Amino acid sequence: MRICAAPRALCGAASVTSGEIMAAGTAQPSRLASLDQFRGYTVAGMFLVNFLGGYDAIRQHAALLCHHNTYCSYADTIMPQFFFAVGVSFRLTFLRRVEKDGYGAAIRHAIKRNLGLILLGIAFYGIADDGMSWNAIVTAGVWGYITQHLKWSVIQTLIHIAFASLWVLPVIGAKPSVRVVYLAASGLGHLLLSQVWYYNWNEHADGTIDGGPLGFLTWTVPLLAGSLAHDTLHARGSRGAMRPFTVWAIVLMVAGYGLSCMNAVHNAMLGNVSGGWRAWLVEPPFVAPALPTDLWTMNQHAGSLSYMVFSAGFSLIVLVFFIWLSDLKNVQVGMFRTFGVNALAGYIIHGMTSATIRPLVPDDAPLYMAVLNFLLFYWVTWLFLRHLEKHKLFLRL
Repeated sequence: MRICAAPRALCGAASVTSGEIMAAGTAQPSRLASLDQFRGYTVAGMFLVNFLGGYDAIRQHAALLCHHNTYCSYADTIMPQFFFAVGVSFRLTFLRRVEKDGYGAAIRHAIKRNLGLILLGIAFYGIADDGMSWNAIVTAGVWGYITQHLKWSVIQTLIHIAFASLWVLPVIGAKPSVRVVYLAASGLGHLLLSQVWYYNWNEHADGTIDGGPLGFLTWTVPLLAGSLAHDTLHARGSRGAMRPFTVWAIVLMVAGYGLSCMNAVHNAMLGNVSGGWRAWLVEPPFVAPALPTDLWTMNQHAGSLSYMVFSAGFSLIVLVFFIWLSDLKNVQVGMFRTFGVNALAGYIIHGMTSATIRPLVPDDAPLYMAVLNFLLFYWVTWLFLRHLEKHKLFLRL
C-alpha cells in the first residue's frame, strides 16, 4: 500500500480513479466530475448509515438508515454503489494496461492488486476469534481450528470487492454481451446454490456478512453493471449516456422487484397468502415486508439476486443524477469531492474515528444526542480526509 499524489479508486482492482473516462471522440481521458461526486456521495452515505444505524432512536424514527436484512433500506443501497464504481474503474484500468503492457501483464497486475486487497482486509477485519485455548485448539484439530477459531466475518467489503474482481477478471476486458451473460450466469448460479443449501447455511452461520463466502457471485451484478456503464460513457459521453442509463436503471429496478415478488409466489404456494393478484406482489423496496422472508427477498446479508439487480439499477439512477448535476450543470459538492478522491482512506479512517467517538453516546440515547454525536464523528473524519486532499495525499494499494 502506498501514499501517492494522484487520486485513486476504492480498491486494488482499479489503479486510477473512475473519474477519468475517455470522452467520446477524444484521444485523451476527460475527467468526469460526476463519477467522483457519485463515489463521494457513496462514502458519505456509508459514514451516515454505519455510524447511526445502531442507535435505538434511529431504528425507531429513521429505520431506512438501518440494515434490516428483510427488505432493501436506504442503508442497503450504499455498498452496491461501491461495487458499481469499482466496475467502472476496473474496466477502464484493465483496458489501459492491456493496451500498454499486453493482456498477460494486465491479468497479473489485477491478480496482484486484489491479493493485496485481501491481505489488507484480513489485517483490517481480523481473521480469528479470541478465547480459544491452546488445549482446545489441539483437541479440535486442523478442521476444528478452521471452523471454530477462524471467523467468517473477515469476509467484508474489501474482501468481497477483491473476490468479485478476481471472479470477473476473465471477462472484464470482453465485449458487453459476454459480460452480460457472465453476470446472468453468476447470479443464477448463486440462486441455484441458495435454493439447494447456501441460503439457509449463510443465514444461520455465525459471522457471515453481506452474502458470505459465495457473495462474490451476486456482487458481480453491480460490478459488471459498472463496467457496462463505463462503455456507455466512453462511447456517448455524459449527455449521451443520460437516456440509456435512465432506461436501464428502470429496467433493472423493476426486474429486481419482480424477482423479489417470487417471495409472494412462494408464500402463496405454502398457503401463507390468499386473495387476488395483489397477493402475488410484495411490498416495494424501502417498505418493510409483511410476509416471511426467503431467498427471493431483497436482503444484503444473504446477497440475494433480487437485491443486487435492484441495487445495480438504483446505482445507475444515482449516477444519472450526478451526471446531470455535475457534468451538465457544473455543480459539485466539495465534501463529496474530498471523500470521492480518497475513498479507501475514508473507509479506513472512518472505522477508527467511529470506534473512538461512537461510545461517547450510548445506543439508547435520545435522537438529538445520536445526531450530535454523528455530526462530531463526521466533522472529525472530514478533517482527516480534507487534510490529505489539501496535501495531495491519496491512499491506494
